[in-house]
Amino acid sequence: MKKTLLSAATLLALAAAAPLAAHEDHGCLDDGCTLQSLFAEPDAGGAAAAGTTIAAKRFGSWGLDTAGMDRQAKPGTDFFRYVSGTWADTTPIPADRSSYGGFAILRDLSEARLRVLVEGYALGDPATGGDPAKIAALYRGFMDEQAIDALGAKPLQPVLAEIRAAKDKDAVARLMGQRGGFFDSFFNLGVSDDQKDPDRYTLYLSQGGLGLGDREMYLRDNFKPQRERYEAYIAQMLQLAGWAKPQENAKAILALETRIADAHWTRAESRNRDKTYNPLEMTAFATTSPGFPWASFFKAAGVDGAGRVVIRQDSAIPKIAAIFGEADVATLQAWQAFHAADNAAPLLSKDFSVAQYEFRDKFLSGQPQQRERWKRGVSFAESAMGEAIGRDYVTLYFPPDAKAKMDALVANVKAAMGARLDTLAWMSPATKAEAHAKLAGFGLKIGHPDKYRDYSALVVKNGDLFGNAQRAGQFEWDYRRARIGQPVDKGEWGMTPQTVNAYYNSVKNEIVFPAAILQPPFFDPDADPAVNYGGIGGVIGHEIIHGFDDQGRKSDGKGVLRDWWTADDAAKFEVQAAKLGAQYEAYTFAPLPGMHINGRVAMGENIGDLGGLTIALEAYHRSLGGKPAPVIDGFTGDQRFFMGWGQIWRTLWRDDALRQQLVNGTHSPGHIRAFAPLRNIDAWYDAFGIKQGDPLYIAPQDRVRIW
Repeated sequence: MKKTLLSAATLLALAAAAPLAAHEDHGCLDDGCTLQSLFAEPDAGGAAAAGTTIAAKRFGSWGLDTAGMDRQAKPGTDFFRYVSGTWADTTPIPADRSSYGGFAILRDLSEARLRVLVEGYALGDPATGGDPAKIAALYRGFMDEQAIDALGAKPLQPVLAEIRAAKDKDAVARLMGQRGGFFDSFFNLGVSDDQKDPDRYTLYLSQGGLGLGDREMYLRDNFKPQRERYEAYIAQMLQLAGWAKPQENAKAILALETRIADAHWTRAESRNRDKTYNPLEMTAFATTSPGFPWASFFKAAGVDGAGRVVIRQDSAIPKIAAIFGEADVATLQAWQAFHAADNAAPLLSKDFSVAQYEFRDKFLSGQPQQRERWKRGVSFAESAMGEAIGRDYVTLYFPPDAKAKMDALVANVKAAMGARLDTLAWMSPATKAEAHAKLAGFGLKIGHPDKYRDYSALVVKNGDLFGNAQRAGQFEWDYRRARIGQPVDKGEWGMTPQTVNAYYNSVKNEIVFPAAILQPPFFDPDADPAVNYGGIGGVIGHEIIHGFDDQGRKSDGKGVLRDWWTADDAAKFEVQAAKLGAQYEAYTFAPLPGMHINGRVAMGENIGDLGGLTIALEAYHRSLGGKPAPVIDGFTGDQRFFMGWGQIWRTLWRDDALRQQLVNGTHSPGHIRAFAPLRNIDAWYDAFGIKQGDPLYIAPQDRVRIW
């Protein structure tokens, strides 16, 4: 698979695009995020034992990699190449990655640092050695490839035996209810802050059952090759697991999942908060969604005492329940066997893990090489005890002065947002008052949590990789389900400190910046302020704007899901949002004919980029205190600001990975984000002398102005 780097001029197809309408209940900066919630003191660690630290690479002498520019490119023709063209031409995508850029570079750094940490923890008795011994057991158990290969499919056999023993649909539903292990379900359960009562946790239920990602992968003609290869993969995994009639069952499983996909809501529908809060008493499920043994399902999950459930896709759930009711038990068992094998594959012998890599990473995303085992081992240990490792990461890599400088940046960007609200000509005083109240209530978390997770109850054993994974999953689910109906822990984080990302949580009304993203190219305490404001300042602005994007705007300053807009203001907002969506849907991708950004799905992120960059620029200007910005290496302050933004979105794609991003991601591809929001900001035109006739030019009256 070749590297895909598309010029801005090639990407532009500025024809009319379809109108759009309605982000999940959190907003992440990048699709690599994993939040612990549905929205977004333990023993001392072993940081000192590791002994070695790994420094982050600085970008140039003042924060910008000027050597990576293509000075022959014109900003108004291809701003991505202008900022990063030479870097793009000379940077290969690593063989174990399907895309590469600023986020991946920092994730590589974080991963390398974590390797030093986990390999520095002494292997002892996990029952008495505290968190370091448990992490060591998790990691080294994963790294013992010889022992894992010798076991073959043996660890999976007890799981398959349970599936074979599930002779009726009630028993199958009980398997689907089990959380934390390797079983799968047509319905996803989760516990998170209640959107209409943010001080309490509640139980959520949403559509599930698909192994190929988004429903479009099952229903669109242009994904026929992916479906055919998926069917072959199902058969391969069933055969490896020793399940009878693998080819016949694979065909039946794909047909079953295709029916489920047809019942699913689209991604755009599933992020519309006006439609995804549907509380229902548990006793009513049998009537509203017959065909599925709900009581057995909830009891097996240990949540039968919750009383009520908030349903995300209320019209899809009855259809999926009916599909379950119409399916034969043998197919349901085979479906569960395949998903159990697929879920467990990374922990099984090489024939399982390589088969999964060949399909999910190489075929679907074009990744030529499987990730090195130590990288997968670090990820496994993190998935089980992420905050315990993060505590030591923070000790080594997050100095207090970084937090102080971030506090000042955030305060300035937040103040800029307040000033923007005052000057919005399209918003009425009544809605402005509510918006100011929401902004005033914004919480801020930087670097790391004040209190880390207690893992003392997690049972880890040396040499028991499969069992450790099962127990860690059950430990996490038990932790979550015990919270139903309890007060919300306002200090909890949805990401570990070593995560290279950031997010906004609408129910807590807070923005969160883990330590690992507060490094170059996003943030360098010693860099030119203009570059920092264009980089991390734009990220801060992006997360603030998530509180005011097309879905974030539906929650108030206390995190309550309610409409605080006048009807006229809401209508004006939707008009501008539709214009923005049309811009993004007009971009084309030469290696992928017919593929486009889904403007409705990426709407929140695109609004976050445009609004966030707008208020970050305002904050940068405020930081100058009325003085002119210095010129550095011939670049003005505003030029350095916009180049700082472009630099953080350096991204290279393999064709298949780009296809997956467009189908399954909620963010526009990074190389689009480098320039697309700038086309709506007047100061960008002034900074680089961009005129009518330049390919990226948009007439002033057609520029989108929301926040």
